[in-house]
Amino acid sequence: MSWQIIHLDDVAPTPWRNGGGATRELIAWPGAEDWDWRLSVAEIERSGPFSRYDGVQRWFAVLSGVGVRLALQGRTHELTPQSAPLAFDGALAVDCDLLDGPTEDFNLMVRGGRAFAGMTRVAGVFSTRVQAGRKVAVYAGEQRATVELDSEVVELAPHTLIWRALADAATVQIWGESALWLEIWK
Repeated sequence: MSWQIIHLDDVAPTPWRNGGGATRELIAWPGAEDWDWRLSVAEIERSGPFSRYDGVQRWFAVLSGVGVRLALQGRTHELTPQSAPLAFDGALAVDCDLLDGPTEDFNLMVRGGRAFAGMTRVAGVFSTRVQAGRKVAVYAGEQRATVELDSEVVELAPHTLIWRALADAATVQIWGESALWLEIWK
């Protein structure tokens, strides 16, 4: 399978029921109704609670804006565009306070037992060896990013996601100042 490319501007936003923002679903695998894993970008316009997702593991990373303060399980996590992604149980009650105005955020969600995943922020150079059979993705935030998978090089424009399934093990390198690396497996 070759790289699949999704530009954020090509995905229509879906407003939240509570009026606090909108989500652009980049991909839901294998389908939107009954997904194993899902990647999206959210625009948070005002403080308020996150929707609960029972049975789902979530990763959350701020892409732009000053940041957010998330309260969950009696702990507070302050996240900015430089912070590592935060992983948490989607069944938890999460309260979100914007630090100074709206933010744009990246979300990775996987249904428990159907998939496992990880997300890493890239600010500079990142390199990893990926096992065969995994799905991998890179999201370029505010700035361009370059991805090399073995000897294949892809240039990503800002606000672009690429993803693919790997039949064989591969070495991945990413160069970027505001990128996210995602790896999904069963």
